Amino acid sequence: MLRLPALFTVPGDALAGAAAAQVRPSSRTVLAIGASLCLYEAGMALNDWADREEDAAERPHRPLPSGRIRPGAALAAAGALTVAGLALAARAGRPALTVAAPLAATVWAYDLGLKRTPAGPVAMAGARALDLLMGAAATQGRTREALPSAALLGTHTLAVTTVSRHETGGGTPLAPLAALAATAFLTQVTTRPPAGPGDAATRGLPGTTPRAALSAVTRLRPGAAELRTALAALYATTAARPYFHAALNPSPPLTQRAVGGGIRATIPLQAALSARSGAPVTALAIAALGPLAARFAKKVSVT
Repeated sequence: MLRLPALFTVPGDALAGAAAAQVRPSSRTVLAIGASLCLYEAGMALNDWADREEDAAERPHRPLPSGRIRPGAALAAAGALTVAGLALAARAGRPALTVAAPLAATVWAYDLGLKRTPAGPVAMAGARALDLLMGAAATQGRTREALPSAALLGTHTLAVTTVSRHETGGGTPLAPLAALAATAFLTQVTTRPPAGPGDAATRGLPGTTPRAALSAVTRLRPGAAELRTALAALYATTAARPYFHAALNPSPPLTQRAVGGGIRATIPLQAALSARSGAPVTALAIAALGPLAARFAKKVSVT
């Protein structure tokens, strides 16, 4: 029910948020990761509880319709995990809790009502973006610098969620084609260093801060461009191939593979965003989660 392989896509949100804020991960970042994991798993349990009747008809092997887990237990787990996530965010500081509260509300609103509406993919994208911002808020105390990275991660999530709406019944090739276009756009953006005050610092323009200048120097460090390019390419290859197959044949099995590929691609995208923000060590640490997710995905489906 908790879909362990997908859980490996969560720590990179907070880490990419800290990288975007131009600060090193700290103990508060670890607390933000813990909060993210709890809220993510709360959404998984709540999703199965909300979909128990639909799953009984379409996926009777799932834990609730098969009788392995009682509906009341799933709902109680969702509530307990939500409380735990908010408590960990509070330990990380008031800025983190300020982001975690709307994140938790978005998770519950999506599972209980928005999922089957046109607003569903947008809500899911917002949840991922908020998760990244929580990492920045916990580590730095503010989120402004992390907004571009949050928007890019949200765009990817929007594409994946739009494709996932057709994973049981199939559909038209429009959703995977749109996801392919989004993947191409994100690959192009993450390959380039972000424009900002740090670029002005390298030209000696006034009005820059030491932190901005350090960011610029980090982005120009030897190997930075190569790392960004490699991680962006890994993201593109992970997501694009299953999207392309689903576009050619939007059957349920290929659409499900496309959704799985999109979820797994979240990890190299988080790593590419971190490298783009000038945090190569963080980027490599996030990328190392990819093989673990792939290994566990052979035993447990990510969707």
